Amino acid sequence: DIERIGQATKILPELITLLRKAGSLVAPDAPHGSSLLSGYGENLDPCEDLTARITTTLRDECPTYVRDGGFIRPGFDERYDQLVELATGGKAWIAKYQASESERTGIPKLKVGFNRVFGFFLEIGRGYADKVPPEYVRKQTVKNAERYTTPELDERQRQVLGAEEEAVRREVELFEDLRNFLAQHRERLDCVAEQVAAIDVLLTFADIARSHRWVRADISDDSVLAIDQGRHPVLEQLLPAGTLVPNDLVLVGGKLREDEKNPLPSVLLVTGPNMGGKSTFIRQAALLTVLAQAGSYVPAKAAQIGIVDRLFARIGAGDDLASGASTFLVEMSQTARILNRATEKSLVILDEVGRGTSTFDGLALAQSAVEYLYKSLHCRTLFATHYLQLASLERFPGVANAQVLVEQHEGQLIFLHQVTSGAADKSWGVHVARLAGVPDAVIDRARDLLLAFETGGGQKAAKARRVQDSGKEQTLLFD
Repeated sequence: DIERIGQATKILPELITLLRKAGSLVAPDAPHGSSLLSGYGENLDPCEDLTARITTTLRDECPTYVRDGGFIRPGFDERYDQLVELATGGKAWIAKYQASESERTGIPKLKVGFNRVFGFFLEIGRGYADKVPPEYVRKQTVKNAERYTTPELDERQRQVLGAEEEAVRREVELFEDLRNFLAQHRERLDCVAEQVAAIDVLLTFADIARSHRWVRADISDDSVLAIDQGRHPVLEQLLPAGTLVPNDLVLVGGKLREDEKNPLPSVLLVTGPNMGGKSTFIRQAALLTVLAQAGSYVPAKAAQIGIVDRLFARIGAGDDLASGASTFLVEMSQTARILNRATEKSLVILDEVGRGTSTFDGLALAQSAVEYLYKSLHCRTLFATHYLQLASLERFPGVANAQVLVEQHEGQLIFLHQVTSGAADKSWGVHVARLAGVPDAVIDRARDLLLAFETGGGQKAAKARRVQDSGKEQTLLFD
């Protein structure tokens, strides 16, 4: 870790120079970007003293663990260098000693070995027992050989092993000194890390904006969300070039004035078939809002985005077995948090609220939630649903319908992924089930049942009608 810190701080002076140059090169119409870059160039700590301490202490290539040793740079500590020289020189002496003893005794296969029990020893085959000098002291008998030691070998062993152990201790001491030194400058390193991380984000934003034709959004305090030909930032990279369909969006939050005519919607009801792109469209709006508010350009032709205080999303389905919560309870809990915490400055995206229970219960809850959002919260809301009955809410100021277009050609569905005004008149669920591979017998039976449901009393019972109650317009779900 310390080695990597040194590698990072080593390039800080060059980074500071580049930032100062970049700050002076930013276009005149981007004063904020210019001051931000030049500010980093002026305020970033080069940490040259830390770099010097690390690079003079550690070798260029260090082992992974301290216990492996050999990471202190030669020349940094005189005492450590002496110990290393003694340890390595001792081993060289032993090799030389083996050659000289072999020549002196006339034993060609004499060799010096080492084990943890006896330390260094001279091993001589039994065939040369008559040539063993009298000063050799036998230490161990092994198969086909005898092991001996000498006063000279014992003395050198003490020197070598002692030097190795002391060198390890000294190396650990030097490492601890370095670590304590860096710990004293932790706040400096933390500050540099935060600044470099911010620079990294800005460079990423700039690179993506330039390479993918993103634009700078107009950020304001108004509760507006206007996107011209917006594109999903992830799908745009995954799909073949030119195949992603851009879409427009306009939402304006805030309480309507009584004299305001033809107001722009704060709530957009998005209907259309499964796989048509409803969820992608509402997620796209949320992603572009987050990107813009984080300081990034956005994938669109143009965008005007009012600052959002909170972004709420209820998408997908899932239970919580550990807490004993069903899928529907989880869904309602998430919806409750949104309705209780959202403000006029929030952005809310809701996908299929009410689908986890019976049709009428779900429809009632979905409509009631929409009414609360535009009547009480006045926040910008995207509400994707298969409840086509909710389209009637467009009669209220501040609510509008949008649909994801689909075409049918020779019995096949073609998803256009284009969002336009108006409400869908079908969900195309049976067609999508066929695309998923549901057996033909099931599909045929489903078509018959669907026709019966649509022409029978079920459709009439579910159709909402308006009545006047105490001067306020309401919607009843049942006759």
